[in-house]
Amino acid sequence: MKRVVIVGAGQVGQSLAEALSGDGHNVTVIDTRRDCLEAIESHLDVRTVNGFGSHPGVLEAAGARDAEMLIAVTDSDEVNMLACQAGATLFGIGTKIARVRERSYHENPRLFAPDAVPVDMLISPEAIVTSQIQRLLEHPGALQVLDFADGLVSLVGVRAYYGGPLVGHELRNIRTDMPGIQARVAAIFRRNQSIAPDGHTVIEADDEVFFVAAKKNIRAVMSELRRLEKPYKRILIGGGGNIGRRLAEALAERHEVSVIEREPQRAGYLRRELPEDTRVLSGDSSDDRFLDHAGIQDMDVFCAVTNDDQANIFSAMLAKRRGVRKVMALINRPGYVDLMQDSSIDIALSPQQATIGVLLARVREGGTATVHSLRRGAAEAIETVVNGDAGSSRVVDRRIDALRLPKGASIGAIVREREVVIPHHDTVIRAGDHVILFLTHRDRLKAVQRLFQPGRRFF
Repeated sequence: MKRVVIVGAGQVGQSLAEALSGDGHNVTVIDTRRDCLEAIESHLDVRTVNGFGSHPGVLEAAGARDAEMLIAVTDSDEVNMLACQAGATLFGIGTKIARVRERSYHENPRLFAPDAVPVDMLISPEAIVTSQIQRLLEHPGALQVLDFADGLVSLVGVRAYYGGPLVGHELRNIRTDMPGIQARVAAIFRRNQSIAPDGHTVIEADDEVFFVAAKKNIRAVMSELRRLEKPYKRILIGGGGNIGRRLAEALAERHEVSVIEREPQRAGYLRRELPEDTRVLSGDSSDDRFLDHAGIQDMDVFCAVTNDDQANIFSAMLAKRRGVRKVMALINRPGYVDLMQDSSIDIALSPQQATIGVLLARVREGGTATVHSLRRGAAEAIETVVNGDAGSSRVVDRRIDALRLPKGASIGAIVREREVVIPHHDTVIRAGDHVILFLTHRDRLKAVQRLFQPGRRFF
């Protein structure tokens, strides 16, 4: 258990407090807004302190002298960095993490050298969401694409469609249909209920299927579950803020990109800064007539990424009604994300859920290298590095069928010396393996951590 001080009780701060307190850590949250702190206290077992998180007295009241980690996630980059400075200089906090949005800070890493601003890890929700959207565009038809082991392995979520070769058939047919391609279905969600897959499980249309495969084999596996879609070409981005700009820059080389920005001054800035082939329109992306003017009916993808959840939802729905193949909406409020589950919007993007995974990988012990939240935080996929030896570990040199994995947890893949292994029941875990696990319920996490955490010799 760690003592963690979180500065900022916004959406990211609240989600992080919930995740860390759920993991058993001692959490204190600082914010100037009493209403946000009261909302946290009403449903979480955490301490709260009202005040400015960069003020030494407030940090001391929050227990900074005994804290092992400080995570500053307010809306102000400067407050976050100063909180880390105070935490290091005055209280000797070991690990300092800051949410920093301004790109120029990221582009000057010398600012965060040990003898400068003492931030051990910078996080940018905008960069994380941009990367998430890029992966989805690389794999048309995917609901979620998550990378592990430096990109060697991916976990992909798709919705099974009528006409897919595997739909209506048992999972064991995947080996027959794709000889030489290793993949494993890690989980199936049917009508929002998880199903533990085995070789005799029959895939049904509309199942949400998560499979694990080497990155090079993703397209082949997707073709078993649904008709492959043509690559996306024309992309319209609603919103030219930090995420919209990042996304336009990232996509311009391989796609025809258009951006709608409401503020004329910002639109002019984007015209000067974005690649010259990028079309920038000044207008309201939630106005149906303006969307028609922007050529929405000719677009393959519409990404609504303004700072207004309701505008994003409304414009994405309008785009879908106009026939756009794939629509995505950036949604900050968790309750809104749940509402979008059965809507016409294909993908609801949650910045805080994407950011939480990056933070949890840093906070957790026991060799955790990567954490991804799934299904609005209810499930998780984690990558853990196996440490210890046969005497100190419950997993080293043991077959998978001999492990006491908790119910709802499964091993999807192993990366051993950069080789991807899709394991079977008799596969033996070795020290140094990167094991990718899928947890259909997040409350199984502690049991998985205990299993993989080496300890005293237990023979």
